[in-house]
Amino acid sequence: IVLYAWLNMQKKIPKSDAKKEIEKFFLDIKSKSPKEIKQIKRLAMQFKIPLKEKRKLFCKKCYSPNLKVLGIKKGFKKIICKDCENESKWKI
Repeated sequence: IVLYAWLNMQKKIPKSDAKKEIEKFFLDIKSKSPKEIKQIKRLAMQFKIPLKEKRKLFCKKCYSPNLKVLGIKKGFKKIICKDCENESKWKI
């Protein structure tokens, strides 16, 4: 897989290819490492591509895809990261 072509500054990829790469990456996020997730997030920021709902698939602190839902209360979903134990709330 030719991922992270953006790291090499001599090779520039178009925005449409970056979008396809990001979509393909998030299809199987559970098998990805935090380092790979961080690089994809940086790629999205570089091309100003919003991640929208995809940003809820990983921890915002350690970029780990290991999340657990604690519960739903008053319109908010409470999620905890299994690795760093960071808690976050998402509005439903």
